[in-house]
Amino acid sequence: MTLEMKEEIVPAVAATRPLLEVRDMKVHFPFRRGGWFTGESGFVRAVDGISFTLGEGETLGLVGESGCGKSTTAKAILNLTPPTSGEVYIDGHRIDGLTGSAMRPYRRDVQMIFQDPFASLNPRMTVGSTIGEPIKIYRLARGVDRKLEVMRLMELVGLNPRYINRYPHEFSGGQRQRIGIARALAVRPRLILCDEPVSALDVSIQAQVVNLLMDLQQKLGLSYLFIAHDLSVVRHISTRVGVMYLGRIVEMAPAEALYESPQHPYTQALLSAIPVPDPALERTRRRVVLQGEVPSPDKEYPGCPFADRCPIVDDSLCRDHPPMLAGSAHKAACFKADTSSL
Repeated sequence: MTLEMKEEIVPAVAATRPLLEVRDMKVHFPFRRGGWFTGESGFVRAVDGISFTLGEGETLGLVGESGCGKSTTAKAILNLTPPTSGEVYIDGHRIDGLTGSAMRPYRRDVQMIFQDPFASLNPRMTVGSTIGEPIKIYRLARGVDRKLEVMRLMELVGLNPRYINRYPHEFSGGQRQRIGIARALAVRPRLILCDEPVSALDVSIQAQVVNLLMDLQQKLGLSYLFIAHDLSVVRHISTRVGVMYLGRIVEMAPAEALYESPQHPYTQALLSAIPVPDPALERTRRRVVLQGEVPSPDKEYPGCPFADRCPIVDDSLCRDHPPMLAGSAHKAACFKADTSSL
């Protein structure tokens, strides 16, 4: 991101008790190729055993290539895509496997902001109806009070309340994403899953939306799981950052520690691709260029899934033994990583 964003707002430090806890979660999708009797069947391992926690007031950034399982992770937390196995806890209550009315109170605690601000809004509903519908469903206000609450939410996200009767097509992309944010805030959640909330916006608008999210976090005490491709945005907003590769978390660390001292070779490759505005510094940087393509998620790898592209692979160790996410505050799933001093 080239725009200057606010520096005075720092994400809050996580509380001791995690608001969200994910334990060894997997999301596998069955498939079949060819004919019914002669075809090949198997599973696409979209998410393949990830574990992490997220504290009150914290922002956990999740980064990685397209198809690595970031969005599936967010949907599985909300049971929009049911996990194949594993456990998900919200404030100590296990919610994986819950459906219907049993899941309803937890969906109020956890809301989602989607990537496409136009596709996620009903074109036949006005802004007032879109933001007010969650308030109506959860019976938080009715009649005039509901309308006043919708107007308050519009002001909170930087929209003019006079536009309450307009439709989504009458707004710009950035304004539509603000509508989506207001809709997520309508039920007063504690955690918001942000699924690439700025990637579909113009660069000139991205910083405004990111700063809005940070302002709201300070005012309302929100927690974020922030999924994005733009590593500069993730560094700016996140307390901690997790790096995903082929459905697994390969590195997890406080934001500054990860950016200043990446331990996993995949993280090093990602960070080396970030452009630096200083031409002299840019010429002296060491680029890590990965060879080959991303492995297929429908195959099971006995060792490290990154082995085929890793520039420091040890064939006798990495291909036959899966590395575990090891470390304390700074964790990396790599046999050659040294997080003992971090």
